[in-house]
Amino acid sequence: MDLGSQTVLITGGASGIGSALAERFLNAGSEVIVCGRREDKLREIKAKFPKIHTRACDASRSSERISLFQWTAKEFPNTNVLINNAGIQRRFQLAQASRWDEVEEEIAINLDAPIHLTTLFIPHLAAQGHPAIINITSGLAFAPMAMAPVYCATKAALRSFTLSLRHQLSSTPISVIEIIPPAVNTDLGGKGLHSTATPLDEFADAAVEQLKNGSLEISYGFSSNASRASRDELNEMFKRMNQPRR
Repeated sequence: MDLGSQTVLITGGASGIGSALAERFLNAGSEVIVCGRREDKLREIKAKFPKIHTRACDASRSSERISLFQWTAKEFPNTNVLINNAGIQRRFQLAQASRWDEVEEEIAINLDAPIHLTTLFIPHLAAQGHPAIINITSGLAFAPMAMAPVYCATKAALRSFTLSLRHQLSSTPISVIEIIPPAVNTDLGGKGLHSTATPLDEFADAAVEQLKNGSLEISYGFSSNASRASRDELNEMFKRMNQPRR
C-alpha cells in the first residue's frame, strides 16, 4: 500500500495504535480522518496535527455509526481506506457480579462496530481507487488472557470475520488487511497496564513497513508467534499467560 495517496478513516484514531497509524499516513501525504468518543483526545490530536480531520462518534451506538458513514461519504467522498481500530479492554472476573451494560458496550465497540461499519462502507469503497479495509485484531485472539475475557473473545471473532470478509470480497477491488498487535504500550485497559509492553512507535513502524510491502496479515513479536503457532504451542502460551499470581 502506498501510504501517501489515500483518504483514510480511522476509528478510535485519537490515541494509541490508531493515532500512531494516523500520524504515519498523514506524514506520508494522505488525507486522514479520525473519530473517537472523547472530545479532549480529538482536540489533542487536532492541535498536534492541524491537517487531520476529526469527528466525535460513539462507536457503540448504531445510529452514530450510520451518521459517521453518511458524514464521511459526503464530506470526504474519496475515502478509500477504512481502519476499524476502536476498541476497549475491561478486566474482570466472570464469576463476580458485573454490569451487563459494560459488557454489552465492550462487545458493541470491539465487534458490532467494525462489522457494521464494514457493511456500510463496502459499496462506497468498491467505487474508489485502491480501496482497503483494515481490521485491528490482537495476538490475544489466538491465546486469550483470561482476565480480559470479552476483549479476547471479540478479537477472536473479529479475526474470523476478517477471514470471511477477505474471501467474500476476493472478486472485488477491496483489499482486506488484518493488523494483529501484540501487547503495545498504550492506555488500553487502563493507564500504565502496558508500560513494559512493545513501544508504540516500534510496533507502528513495523506494521507500516509490512503494510507498504503488501502484507494482508500484519503481526509483530508475540502476535507473530501466536498467529503461526500449533495448537500445542497455543496451549502452552495460554498456560504461561494465565499462571496464578503469587
